[in-house]
Amino acid sequence: MKINAARLQDHFEAMSLIGKIGETGTCRPAHSQEEKKAFELAASWMKEAGMSTKIDNFGNLIGRLEGVDNQLPVLMMGSHLDSQPYGGRFDGVSGVLCAIEVLMTMKENGIVPKRAIEIISFADEEGWRFNKGLFGSRGILGKLEEGDLKRTDKDGITRGQALKEFGCDITKFKESEYAKDSIYCFLELHIEQGPVLDIAKKPIGIVSGISGPLWLTVKLKGQAGHTGSVPMPLRKDALLGAAEIIVALNQIATQVKGNPTVGTVATINVFPASRNIIAEEAEFTVDLRDIDLDRRHEYERQLMDKIEEISKKNGLTYSIKEDTNSEPRYCADWIKSIIKNNCEKLKLDAPELMSGPFHDALALSYACDYGMIFVRCKDGISHNPLEYSSYEDLALGTLVLLGTVMDILDR
Repeated sequence: MKINAARLQDHFEAMSLIGKIGETGTCRPAHSQEEKKAFELAASWMKEAGMSTKIDNFGNLIGRLEGVDNQLPVLMMGSHLDSQPYGGRFDGVSGVLCAIEVLMTMKENGIVPKRAIEIISFADEEGWRFNKGLFGSRGILGKLEEGDLKRTDKDGITRGQALKEFGCDITKFKESEYAKDSIYCFLELHIEQGPVLDIAKKPIGIVSGISGPLWLTVKLKGQAGHTGSVPMPLRKDALLGAAEIIVALNQIATQVKGNPTVGTVATINVFPASRNIIAEEAEFTVDLRDIDLDRRHEYERQLMDKIEEISKKNGLTYSIKEDTNSEPRYCADWIKSIIKNNCEKLKLDAPELMSGPFHDALALSYACDYGMIFVRCKDGISHNPLEYSSYEDLALGTLVLLGTVMDILDR
């Protein structure tokens, strides 16, 4: 079977127009009208592939192709169509559009699967709008947390309010949850978002596992004062404390050369944010990830010690809120083997590599076996309008995904 590479490219280019910023950028916030338009477009293609479609109460777009025996657990594929505020055209989108192309190809070849197949564009994978991601994929598994609906965006809109405006009924989440053992396996194609494949000149990679992310929000409180009159030794400068902690996090994450640990502070809010007032409050996010959970725990402990030490030195008080905490999750060996065999059929030398970023597959890994296919992206750039994967590589990834689906259906 051959996919229609020209059609796949057309789909990418049409989707890139929704929420377009600049020449190549994308901004499609979760639960927004831009995401709704993206859902409507993707749903139209799902219907062309013979699927029924719906948006569930978590804000997920779900396309379903019935199988010969719909009592069997479903084969699920997908990713997400929401983007970062300053994102690219391929992150998440690849996993949805390439999966749709797989089903279009199957339909054109008269293939009726023995089990139902679903493609899901999960709601709020990215996590930036409400500072916590994987909402839709956690939702269908009954894994939401207390306070998830009360989280607010920068405009003070709660997630619950955004979902209602999106057309969801937040009182009927149970109706949208999947029963235990109802998902056979989950497949996700995604751009790598890193430079390994590009450096190795390999178009396709096989994911071995996903690093466990720890997300924290740290709030430091000091004392405001006039920048011209308060002597340096008497200051309680929250922003200075934040700066020292940020540097400390970088030192902790890089203490062993070659380790895959990453530690990042990417957002910071300061109060009262006047150039001639010493910062009374500084709030910032921490993102700490590692494929080795024991090492991540040790680095977390070191960070906590540094926060205590630096706060005490600067006369500050602090609070720490945990936003996300997941252990590393490894792909199923049997799915990796199937992906590898399909790469070999296409004469692709596809290396195994871990994923530093998390994906919806991370949430699904707690409900079923999962596998992931990575597609090379230029210079490893992602979460940036410069993000780029060639349509030739995406077509290759779709062929690997198609072969993988067919082999799983034959099991």
